[in-house]
Amino acid sequence: MTLAIRPARATDLEFLVEGNALLALETEGRELDRDLLAEGVALALGDEARGRYLIADDGEEPIGQLLVTREWSDWRAGWFWWVSSLYVVAGARGRGVFTLLWEHLRAEAARDPEVCGIRLYVDQRNDAALAVYERIGLLDAGYRVLEVDFTPTGGARVAP
Repeated sequence: MTLAIRPARATDLEFLVEGNALLALETEGRELDRDLLAEGVALALGDEARGRYLIADDGEEPIGQLLVTREWSDWRAGWFWWVSSLYVVAGARGRGVFTLLWEHLRAEAARDPEVCGIRLYVDQRNDAALAVYERIGLLDAGYRVLEVDFTPTGGARVAP
């Protein structure tokens, strides 16, 4: 299997929506509103200021994804790149897909003098992901994420 990392294209919309939906279900037990999710992914695909997706492709189809957004740090006079929506299809796990995505992103960040660090979101109950992230050298930054959610359902589908 030859893996390559590439920027997402508009034709990846369906893959990204499915990956994000499966990610939410597998890690948090949440069913996302697919229409709202598709809108959010499409907006990011059309405007890099909102974020950019990287795709891991095995030469036949996409098998992994991650979303990168930016946050300005006045304390460090640089950009933090935030990783979210990280997903590898079940049949491709354990084959280095995440490692390749991570190494690609880390190398990009290292070449950009304005990037002061990379951070990522992970559900605190996702022990498997936490173990992987610690193994590659990510450290607990000591922060907790707090939010006010203005979407009617918090991005989740309301049960009938």
